[in-house]
Amino acid sequence: MKLHELRDNEGATKKRMRVGRGPGSGKGKTAGRGVKGQKSRSGVALNAYEGGQMPLYQRLPKRGFNKPNRKSWAVINLGLIQKFVDAGKLEAGAVINEDVLVASGLVRRKLDGIRVLAKGEITAKVQLEVSGASASAIEAVSKAGGSLTVTAPKAEAATE
Repeated sequence: MKLHELRDNEGATKKRMRVGRGPGSGKGKTAGRGVKGQKSRSGVALNAYEGGQMPLYQRLPKRGFNKPNRKSWAVINLGLIQKFVDAGKLEAGAVINEDVLVASGLVRRKLDGIRVLAKGEITAKVQLEVSGASASAIEAVSKAGGSLTVTAPKAEAATE
């Protein structure tokens, strides 16, 4: 095979419809734009224009604020941790930190830290070290005989 012999697969590309090329083409004369009016002319951009009426996006009230430097947590539940321990993907005896959770496939990426929530049951004695945890998750882990240590962001841990 040579460079000049390369071709797309059959049916991979479709020929562009050429408009305004005579009545026999099926898209001649007005080229599918109809007759007269603003949209039949060239150079028209009508995304949110409503003929001079105040556009919908401007009529609706705006509220709230998106914090530009907010933290984005990777969230995991206790039930999932238990499931991975049962499957043998996590060792219950060893210290389970954020790197171990990523390596096991439980979390795809750390983001700004991993936060543990209390959804589901945990029966294994696990030693967790994560960036954040809910109070009920810490309580559930200690009730099962394990420990949950909140590490990285100190200011976040104090408020929870």
